[in-house]
Amino acid sequence: MNSFQQLQKEAGKEWDLLQKSTLPVIYVGTASCGRAAGAKDLLESIKKTLEENQLTAKIVEVGCIGLCYLEPLMDIRLPGRPRISYANVTPDKARRIIEGLIINGNPQAQMALGYFGDEDGDLTHGIPRFFELPMLKPQVRIVLKNCGFIDPEAIDHYMANGGYAGLMTAFGKGPEGVIAEVREAGLRGRGGAGFPTYKKWETCRNVPGNIKYMICNADEGDPGAFMNRSLIEGDPHSVLEGLLIAAYAIGATHGYIYIRAEYPLAIIRLKKAIAQMHRYGLLGKNIQNSDFDFDITIKEGAGAFVCGEETALIASIEGKRGMPKSRPPYPAISGLHNKPTIINNVETLGTLPNILRNGATWYRQYGTPGNYGTKTFSLVGKIRRSGLIEVPLGTPLRQIIFDIGGGSLKPFKAVQTGGPSGGCLSSEFLDTPVDYESLGAAGSIMGSGGLIVMDEDTCIVDVARYFLDFTQKESCGKCSPCRVGSGHMVEILERITKGQGQPEDLIKLQTLGETVKRGSLCGLGQTAPNPILTTLRYFRSEYLSHIKEKHCPAAVCKELIEYRVVPDKCTGCRRCVNVCPTGAITGPRAEPHNLDPTKCIKCRACYEICRFDAIAGDAIIIRSRRSIPDEQTI
Repeated sequence: MNSFQQLQKEAGKEWDLLQKSTLPVIYVGTASCGRAAGAKDLLESIKKTLEENQLTAKIVEVGCIGLCYLEPLMDIRLPGRPRISYANVTPDKARRIIEGLIINGNPQAQMALGYFGDEDGDLTHGIPRFFELPMLKPQVRIVLKNCGFIDPEAIDHYMANGGYAGLMTAFGKGPEGVIAEVREAGLRGRGGAGFPTYKKWETCRNVPGNIKYMICNADEGDPGAFMNRSLIEGDPHSVLEGLLIAAYAIGATHGYIYIRAEYPLAIIRLKKAIAQMHRYGLLGKNIQNSDFDFDITIKEGAGAFVCGEETALIASIEGKRGMPKSRPPYPAISGLHNKPTIINNVETLGTLPNILRNGATWYRQYGTPGNYGTKTFSLVGKIRRSGLIEVPLGTPLRQIIFDIGGGSLKPFKAVQTGGPSGGCLSSEFLDTPVDYESLGAAGSIMGSGGLIVMDEDTCIVDVARYFLDFTQKESCGKCSPCRVGSGHMVEILERITKGQGQPEDLIKLQTLGETVKRGSLCGLGQTAPNPILTTLRYFRSEYLSHIKEKHCPAAVCKELIEYRVVPDKCTGCRRCVNVCPTGAITGPRAEPHNLDPTKCIKCRACYEICRFDAIAGDAIIIRSRRSIPDEQTI
């Protein structure tokens, strides 16, 4: 077995050969977001263009750099020139860029997104620096520092950029020293609860016994969340190194990565990374002469949202149905196979190598007291610049949404933090710092890091119904408050969206939500009512509009809306005619169109595509069977 210093030296040589390559180097983002946008076709086009022009170049597949709205991304670095990035690259666009830059030396500035490095002048032709781009400039990349820059399937790339140096530092400190360093850093679990990481470790380490388990929770199930998947796809070794550091600290000899089977690319890259670690002597017996034995098993989950909860996850690994257990005892004392077990989130583990490598003092310079470090988020929804971001804890929501995300497409209405179990916060909370306590005080949660932005075209009642319906269907059904209470709340919300709601329904929703929150067994049930409780608190008028006026202000709830064409605004462009699936809209070009309500299925396609606000969603007049009291009595 080669020593770590020898491995580092060889890895450095490989990395230097790439950085000083005498051939052009072409980088292509081939994580899931890139592939979904056409990165595979782009790769084929690159290879074909090189072959047709008899060119030789190195092609490096990298992970997601975070600019998901600009995928597919392609970068090119010529010898002695800066690395230039191009966005939304189609196969035809790739051909033009390669022929222009590699053959003619023209960087095609009009198509360039930015360049990496400190070069100025003729080399860049006025192209902006990449990290000066609005979405990237406010970010601090610690966990994501390698994503988009290294080949995630090359262990040498990871080691050449400081990889596994944190593990070696851990071996030098000893288990107690590692726990002390993490305590000093103030790292809190990034899975959502924000519990101090060192406390769980300390508890587990102090439990007697030679058999202990370390588990990585990669069961990322929130709709619209992809932070963990992107990190594993773009830098799997950072998570694996963190898993080793944590296992060494608690005295575990075996680890599991519990990952949902819907992440095939992440699983492939984890398997390759684990095989590489075995070859390099970083897994197995007596790792790097440290007297530390450790190995890893990948467990593919079937996609149950509830298995993100620790005890349900453990039951799934044991081959049982994924259902939570009452606590205590906590897994740190009696977990997998009744042995002491620690479960840490992907991002928590990905942070550890940086803390061990750079020290707790360095880490505490980011974030705020009690909320140190950075946090990754998937920024999605009605946002101009969607993608994967990383910011210091304590960053205000306003900066994330407007400075980094570019703001909402239409006037901002709300942001949901923490995924389906998070709360919907109105514009009055835009200056709220994103940390565990501040979001909790507003009635929401940090969660694992989902941020969903909504604009005026979003119906808050429908959003609450959608997320509660999701958590209700994902409930394991073990405890009555969650199983029965969430079902009743969904039924009430469905009535309200159909114009059948009654004033007393708001009192029922409030009471049920508080009951489910207090009485549920696990975190799924305890947080499931958050979308209801926060929308009732901050968007009560929208509920009242559905109940009293039988009107959906956002023109989303089908049974309350009837669409029509506004003649004075219609230019006769026929865009709505072309998208209408039932032929409900007719009319000659350049003349106001007509909409037949008997044929309209209320799919919103015409409403979404019209650029002139010529499609209106009017309230259908529905007569209530009972009188509705004033708002003050509701």
